[in-house]
Order: sequence, then structure tokens, then C-alpha cells
Amino acid sequence: MAEVVDLYTSNPEYCRAAGEYDLEHFPADRLKAYLSEEAGTDGYDVLLARDTQGDCVGLLCLLDRHPAGGFPWIGLLMVHGRQHRRGIGRQLTEAVEERFRMQGHSGIRLAVLENTPKALAFWTSMGWQEGGRRSDNQHGRPCIVIHKQLA
Repeated sequence: MAEVVDLYTSNPEYCRAAGEYDLEHFPADRLKAYLSEEAGTDGYDVLLARDTQGDCVGLLCLLDRHPAGGFPWIGLLMVHGRQHRRGIGRQLTEAVEERFRMQGHSGIRLAVLENTPKALAFWTSMGWQEGGRRSDNQHGRPCIVIHKQLA
């Protein structure tokens, strides 16, 4: 869990934008409970990405089938702050896309917080397209729902 907390705290811009974690008093127990709950949900995977030395460089939360629309979703893709701009996010995204393509899915979705323009630029640079805007289900934050065809 210490690795996951380190991963989150290495991304202060995301933590501030999401508004759910105080970096000065990071709630490791709350994060652990949240990720455990997610991992225990049918069709939901929480995956850690490791480099060749075994260090945690990323986190993926994946949902095989979102209740609204039936598409698989990326709930979260986070790369360790020390590893930004090295292609890790792109590699992880491509692996996720291939996973769902091989399972026969025609597309994949995710929601980007409206107040994270760098995140939106990352996704659109890889061919993801805006499909609508709405508030997220957990916290009511404004989001941009984006989609990528997997054909």
C-alpha cells in the first residue's frame, strides 16, 4: 500500500484536481479501503504496473462493462510522477486497448475531470474523442466522457 500512496502523492496536480485527497495528511487507510472495494467488485481490476527493477510505475483501474452503455472503462490510469513523459502511460493505454480488443469489445470509455486539460490532451493525442459531458457518479465533479473505437 505504501507504493500506491507514493504513486498518488507523486501526482499532486491530479490530487488537487480530484479534490478527494489532502497531500499533507494523505489518508492511506481510506485509499486502501477504496481500492479493496473496487478490486472486490465483479468485473473490476486494480492493476499495478512495475518496471524491470520491480518498482511501481503505474496504476490501472479497469471495469469490464460499465452499467451505463455496456462499454469497458478505464476508471483510472496513473503513472508515477517521476516517470511522466517517458511513454509509460501510452504503453499502458495501448495494452488496455489490446486487452479489450482481444475480448471482442468495439470500444472503450473513460471520464476525464474537466479541470485536467493535460489529461485530456494526453488522451486525445492517442485518438480518443469526446462523447459528452456529465458529472462523475461518486463526487459530482464535472467530467468529459471520452471514447475510443477498437475496430
